[in-house]
Amino acid sequence: MGVGAPELIIVLIIVVLIFGVGRVGKIGGELGKSIKEFRQGITDDKKDSATATAAARPEETAQAEAEPEIGVKPKV
Repeated sequence: MGVGAPELIIVLIIVVLIFGVGRVGKIGGELGKSIKEFRQGITDDKKDSATATAAARPEETAQAEAEPEIGVKPKV
């Protein structure tokens, strides 16, 4: 019950008949460009969050050292 190669070919032929070869090429190019920009945005967000996390870690460790955990006996 999946979409196989024959079904995809039929859909492609119908799309080409409706929009024309030139317009289908433009749509494909724009779709590819959009996917590329989306992937770059995700990669940039991961880099930004990793940088922010690395910058926040010294504060977290200093704060964790200053405040003992509840239920844990302090080291003497």
